[in-house]
Amino acid sequence: MNSSHDCQGKNTTGREFVQCCWSEVTMGSAVERTDEHVREYLIYRGFTSTLKNLDSEVKADKEKGFRVDKIIDQLQQFVQMFDLFGLKEYWLYLDRRLFCRLEDVYRSTVNKLRTSLYRYYVINTIQKGNLEKTQEFFQRQALELQGQAEWRDWFILPFIPAPEQNPAFSPYFSRQWADTFLVSLHNFLSVLFQCMPQPVLLSFDAEVQRTTSLTEENEQLRQLVFALQTESRDLRQGDEVVHHKLPVYVQNMDRLGDTELDLVSSTRTVSATNTPSRNFFSTFLPQGKRTPGKPPHVTTGSSPSQVAVGRKDPPINPPAKSKEAVQAKEFKLVSSQVSASEAVSSQSQPSANQSTNQPTHSRHKRIQDHEKERKELFSKPPSQTPEKKGEAGEVESVAETSSEPPESSPSNSRSSGGGAEGGGLSTEQPFIKLSQEEYVEHHSSIMHCRVDSSGRRVASLDVDGVIKVWSFNPIMQTKATIMSKSPLLSLEWATKPDRLLLLGSGVGTVRLYDTEAKKNLYEMNIDETHPRILSLACSPSGSSFVCSAAALSRSGSLDSAPRLPIPVSGQLLLWDTKTVKQQVQFSLEPEPVPINCTAFNHNGNLLVTGAADGFIRLFDMQRYESAMSWRAHDGEVYSVEFSYDENTVFSIGEDGKFIQWNIHRCGVKQSEQVLPQDATGPFVLSGYSGYKQVQVPRGRLFAFDSEGQHVLTCSSSGGLIYRLTNGEPALESVLSLGGHKAPVVTVDWCSAVDCGTCLTASMDGKIKLSTLLAQKS
Repeated sequence: MNSSHDCQGKNTTGREFVQCCWSEVTMGSAVERTDEHVREYLIYRGFTSTLKNLDSEVKADKEKGFRVDKIIDQLQQFVQMFDLFGLKEYWLYLDRRLFCRLEDVYRSTVNKLRTSLYRYYVINTIQKGNLEKTQEFFQRQALELQGQAEWRDWFILPFIPAPEQNPAFSPYFSRQWADTFLVSLHNFLSVLFQCMPQPVLLSFDAEVQRTTSLTEENEQLRQLVFALQTESRDLRQGDEVVHHKLPVYVQNMDRLGDTELDLVSSTRTVSATNTPSRNFFSTFLPQGKRTPGKPPHVTTGSSPSQVAVGRKDPPINPPAKSKEAVQAKEFKLVSSQVSASEAVSSQSQPSANQSTNQPTHSRHKRIQDHEKERKELFSKPPSQTPEKKGEAGEVESVAETSSEPPESSPSNSRSSGGGAEGGGLSTEQPFIKLSQEEYVEHHSSIMHCRVDSSGRRVASLDVDGVIKVWSFNPIMQTKATIMSKSPLLSLEWATKPDRLLLLGSGVGTVRLYDTEAKKNLYEMNIDETHPRILSLACSPSGSSFVCSAAALSRSGSLDSAPRLPIPVSGQLLLWDTKTVKQQVQFSLEPEPVPINCTAFNHNGNLLVTGAADGFIRLFDMQRYESAMSWRAHDGEVYSVEFSYDENTVFSIGEDGKFIQWNIHRCGVKQSEQVLPQDATGPFVLSGYSGYKQVQVPRGRLFAFDSEGQHVLTCSSSGGLIYRLTNGEPALESVLSLGGHKAPVVTVDWCSAVDCGTCLTASMDGKIKLSTLLAQKS
């Protein structure tokens, strides 16, 4: 970047302007705010001369960021001024702040650079004829240097008449040695500062933002804990709530005589046949526990005590039942108690003599058994509450239409997903769904939905070309809306800084958009002959991005189903984000076909792509050439990603297969599973009067958790999480996120510590955000 140009000047070109903007968004804002804090401090302390020097140097600084050449200039200034003390202090500061953080293998490099710096100082004193400073150096450094082998011969240097002609010292007097040393030191410091964190002052804003985010998260978790405690307290107080609602004669049951109990028995028998299946008591229990009710069966020969408390004597060895069955029976029996209160006054006294009397101690024993059973019913683990609550809508809808008795086998309440579809918990469940929220700002089918690298923002693109940038912590809030005149086909978050978006269009352009400033920084014209930007991937370093461009189909449409009915040509290009120039056009063998999906590994040295010809290609980004390629699918490759250990890649293709490939052995499968069509596409949304909408896959079809042990895929009603298995014929389903009424077409998974956020976007424009808690075994 040419510092002589001003970003706001009238004579700057578009490329120079985007260079300024890129530098500004990376470091400029933090540096400028830090400068203001320093100015405020200097004014407070009364350091006016220091403030003037700061202002003059800030005006002269065009980079607004770290500059290695300033450090090199300072070291050279100490050498030229014969300031040995300042030179040592400056190097010690660098060692204390930077070099000490390096691994031990780099300590020898640091020592060599320090030795060369001291020799550079000594040679300068001799070249300038200042022998007094030469002798001063050896006197001060004698204790430190006399034990080092590389300095053993240098102590005679002040006593040699012409050291520049001595074969042992002549190389150090050459200009070539000095330049080589300064360049080496410059490169070392440049790499070091790129790997090291920013200075503490520049991290001030990030720390404030992090503290604010943690405060909001703590408040959200505190409210969640409060809600769980309140719900648990309500469950524990369930007995009291029931007693307040029951009739007076049931509350005072201990004071009733046998004759009065006989009366209650007869009235209960008559009223039980008219008891409705739904009762008010179900409102006091968690939504996930609702089950269909039916009128209780009361035998004529049952004792009055049994009917009065609304339960039967349990057998000696009762069969195991699900909690839902026990709870449903409790609901029905309590309901019969309520309806009996109205029937007491209409029953005659003689009818009460049809039952035999029961001993008082037997009645108390049954009451105690009843209370014990109720306590067991209400004492369910609090950790299951969020999961059950998340599936309340599904469970309730099933309960209202089901006619099966509560005593049916547990398998009837589950789907074929092995318990995952119902959202129920088991001892082997790896995740708990804490909550599920919905983003409803889109009005057409979603194409892409991605979380940025920090996990704070989401960008979503629909088929109408509308992009929404929104946050979800602590609440869902739209940050920016981008409307495009030209159709948009792809999007990708930049890695550094993560506030920038890359937007690929259908007219051969890629835009760089600042989501905070809400403006376009630059628009790059890729290729007019290949206007369809199918895929974008930004390198982890943020210095470049890969762009996949394809020509129009013969029909001239931007998108169709199937996606590419007639073979068309494609390009894979590498662009530099700072110079805004095309760096490389990759060779696509055996023919230049459109690339549908791209992904970098963690350090950007490898790039994997999936193409319309069914081939997966692996590129070496240091040599900019294809390392290997193989035919992976029958049909197009829709989505491809590196595994957690990056020794394999996973792919989903048009043939409906989910395959794991070994990148060290070209074309060797490690596992292969067949997925249902609603996980691989094309996706179909049917409506009234034979209406049918078909969408080919565009976005990400699968995503991994933070440890790479589970994968999230699409389905017709929500995301499905599978456990990755080695060599198994089928994936093991562990959790269904649910919540969608239309097919899910793209997913993403952002993980942080134990909590992860799953995004599932569907064809009706709805995006579900599910928060999961990983259960560590």
